[in-house]
Amino acid sequence: MEFRGVCVLLGVLLLVNSSLQQQQQQQQQTQARRKPVRKDSTKDAAIEDLQRQINDIVQELNLLKEQQALQTVCLKGIKTHGRCFLADPVKKSYHTASEDCNALGGVLGTPTSREENDQLRDYIRQRLGSDQQAWLGVNDMVTEGTWVDQTSTSITYKNWDTSNSRSPQPDGGQSQNCAVLVEASGKWLDENCREKKASLCQFNIV
Repeated sequence: MEFRGVCVLLGVLLLVNSSLQQQQQQQQQTQARRKPVRKDSTKDAAIEDLQRQINDIVQELNLLKEQQALQTVCLKGIKTHGRCFLADPVKKSYHTASEDCNALGGVLGTPTSREENDQLRDYIRQRLGSDQQAWLGVNDMVTEGTWVDQTSTSITYKNWDTSNSRSPQPDGGQSQNCAVLVEASGKWLDENCREKKASLCQFNIV
């Protein structure tokens, strides 16, 4: 009887132990499911650093592309004082010429000194031929008589043709608000912005 009692007791203890183990395993599994997955901070930092390096490389590549495109444009034109100018022989209105120039990454050109103006006159003669005119980035469309460049900044250098004392330039009033550079003289005239002319596009050298 004692042996049977011990066996029964041992069996009960084994069942209890087995039950406890199952409960413990279930608790561990439940905790494992509830326990948030811990991220490897070292791995995350390495990935972020790699992403930053990739972004830097992409930015440098884009800058190189811009510089290469600009150099290609400048090789076709003339360089002067940290800028380059490219003449477009296709005759178009002032606004169309300005939009086309903007699409290339530039603005209609504005000479800022007599030396630069003379260089552009010679360049127009060489590129476009004699008796040509080209749109400059100079206009008084906003305020009559206040001539500004493409950034709406008042110009400091002017080279209007004043040879005709009866009608010195600019003389077109409200009907002529855009300036052209004349190849023959290097002087400026005010013209109707709808007229179709060649143009000078200006780029800042990076």
